[in-house]
Amino acid sequence: MNLYECSLYQEDVQSVASLDLPWDRLANKKILISGATGLIGSFLVDVLLEKNKTGLNCCIYALSRDETSAKERFSRYVGNSNLIFVPYDIKKKLQLEDVEIVDYVLHLASNTHPLQYATDPIGTITTNVMGLQNMLEFAVAHNVTRFAFASSNEIYGENRGDVELFDEEYCGYINSNTLRAGYPESKRCGEALCQAYLVQKNLDIVIPRFTRSYGPTMRMNDTKAISQFIKKGIRGEDIVLKSAGNQYYSYQYVADSVSGLLWILLCGKSGEAYNIADEKSDITLKDLAEYIASLNGRKVIFEIPDVTEAAGYSKATKARLDGSKLKALGWEPKYDIYSGIERTIKMLKR
Repeated sequence: MNLYECSLYQEDVQSVASLDLPWDRLANKKILISGATGLIGSFLVDVLLEKNKTGLNCCIYALSRDETSAKERFSRYVGNSNLIFVPYDIKKKLQLEDVEIVDYVLHLASNTHPLQYATDPIGTITTNVMGLQNMLEFAVAHNVTRFAFASSNEIYGENRGDVELFDEEYCGYINSNTLRAGYPESKRCGEALCQAYLVQKNLDIVIPRFTRSYGPTMRMNDTKAISQFIKKGIRGEDIVLKSAGNQYYSYQYVADSVSGLLWILLCGKSGEAYNIADEKSDITLKDLAEYIASLNGRKVIFEIPDVTEAAGYSKATKARLDGSKLKALGWEPKYDIYSGIERTIKMLKR
């Protein structure tokens, strides 16, 4: 589906582009975005290009492993001088010819699929740690104004039973001596690496912590549970649940995730991490599956996952994030879990 032909998608993009933010800080600036074709990155690129129509005039360097797919994704803007495609493997040193200054770097690239955690654990860790360092080194060399590192709710691990919501100071439990630990531990290491560059290299850094994001920009090969449910919902099929479904998680619609990212980028305090989450989008996996099934008059089927699938799944049974720190900056999400899911399926069905 070409999202540019979808009125609902354009409505979401325009809504974020019209937020009351200090956009002037991005005016005439050069912005480098890794993971530009991902769920978060692609929506962000569309928002910035939409904002350019009102005179923002920022130049975006969109990093992606596949330039062809990037041009296909941003088909409306191919040939636009403010969008420059950069084929790039995040695990290699980044060099941009004839570019001396980049004002903002947003590092959004990461392995985010449970199947990848299980089948390529080395690649998961090296992408998250080495890839981040390559971007940090680039940022230092190009004197960036601010660097944003996309972290994850996964850094909290399992709830120890002492709190209901994870605030930014919470330290949960992660058994590092497991295959599945590669993703959350490498994200934790990434946050520590950011703090090291902040102090040692005097780099201005903010850390948005995304929760389980979803929306029309999701990839069809995404193996996260919510993505699998949505794909079944699009096809009008029964929803397959591969557990009892008691996991209680925070989720966020992509437009709200990106609006949160922009609030942090433009208004956040250097060195600080911010949860992008809202309690109206917290739901158990079972209730989520049943809601998506109900949209098509279907049912939920319980199925035991195979060994490879199970190895990639989070063991956390409760992971709800406290978004009050970000809300204190002025952020407010527009959608709850029900309206966000319904909107996503409505768009992708087209």
